[in-house]
Amino acid sequence: MNELMAIWAEWIKPSAGLPTVQWSVLLALAAAAGHLVNRYTGLPKVIGYSAIGAFAGLAGFSGAAWPLQGTGLFMLELGVAVVLFEAGGRISLRWFRHNPMVLVQSLAESSLTFFGVRWLLSLMGMPAVIAESLALVAMAASPAVLSRVAIDTRAAGPVTERAMVLSTLGSLYALTLCSARAGMLPRGEAGLSNTLLPVLVVLGVSVVVGAVLALVLRAALRVMSPTSENTAILLLSLIAAGAALAANFGGSAPLAALLGGMLLKQLNPRPWSWPRQMGTASSMLTMLMFVLVSVVAAQADWSRPVAGLVIGLVLVRMIAKVAGVSLGNAGSGASWKQSLWVGFAMSPMSSVALLLVSQYVAASGPIGGQVAMVALPAILLMEMLGAVLATLALYRAGECSRPWSPVRRAPATGPVHES
Repeated sequence: MNELMAIWAEWIKPSAGLPTVQWSVLLALAAAAGHLVNRYTGLPKVIGYSAIGAFAGLAGFSGAAWPLQGTGLFMLELGVAVVLFEAGGRISLRWFRHNPMVLVQSLAESSLTFFGVRWLLSLMGMPAVIAESLALVAMAASPAVLSRVAIDTRAAGPVTERAMVLSTLGSLYALTLCSARAGMLPRGEAGLSNTLLPVLVVLGVSVVVGAVLALVLRAALRVMSPTSENTAILLLSLIAAGAALAANFGGSAPLAALLGGMLLKQLNPRPWSWPRQMGTASSMLTMLMFVLVSVVAAQADWSRPVAGLVIGLVLVRMIAKVAGVSLGNAGSGASWKQSLWVGFAMSPMSSVALLLVSQYVAASGPIGGQVAMVALPAILLMEMLGAVLATLALYRAGECSRPWSPVRRAPATGPVHES
């Protein structure tokens, strides 16, 4: 692909630069692939997005070099921030007061995931700091993938809502702990016992930025219509500014957006939804994010020893999430069967996990490189396989209003003559 691009660059001089043309063509192909996958298999569009991105990454696409930095890193942070802001805006803290077992489920599945993955990787010979870092990354689910699956299958119900809430809370824990842990790597400090102060710093900065974001948006919603395109532009612009400020002052951009969305929900408890114009922009950012994740993850080292570690991590993570949700199910208002489907619906890993790995690489090249060696293949695998598992879980839970009926080509019955 690099040779082809070099030949092309000799005779074409696009005004916006060759990378812009490359990304435009790649996103167009991803959109078409997502539509075809959904139309002819009934699977969510994200699988088509990821497949195109993975093919481009394996073919040597140079538009997203690893480790991410500059514009590529900011676009990933912005995409994750927008998704988590929307996810946080759906969480009502009053629900936890009336049903605290949901929090128990969240803490149980996250804790079991961390300790289970760390134990397995240590057993397989990984250094303690690498096993611990990968275990923290494994805690993060993917609200982005799950929300796209729910949209494509038109899923709604207790399993869908609980899976979204638990995935969002798991991302909150992972973002907080990984951001603090990454900041400690240059000093050579090890062990989670030393992370209390860094965790407080990350949380404090993110809470302040998220609170300012929520208050400004709350004031704007008092005088602006939620359905106005100007409101959509204001939302996106403030999330982008908050993402840049949180990262600059030692916080976490996606965490600040998530907390801002949760706080806005408390300040503005009435049901509100994204403006229609914001939905289009959000969909574009989400598709770009999925393609970017798969392009980067496909550049990993696909060797046999790494494959064993990846398969072990994925299996233990899946078992831990199902077991954790089931352990905290008593008194949570859901049946045991529903808890099983919630656990499987939380299988996807995607942009949040990639952003966490990127933080490790930026903090410490040697340690981050070993983390990425295992994490990148796992992220690519679970972005696609996780989407399939989440789709099956929501269908088996009976919450999809759209029947699984992929379009099939009708058999030829001879020429049709018009009358």
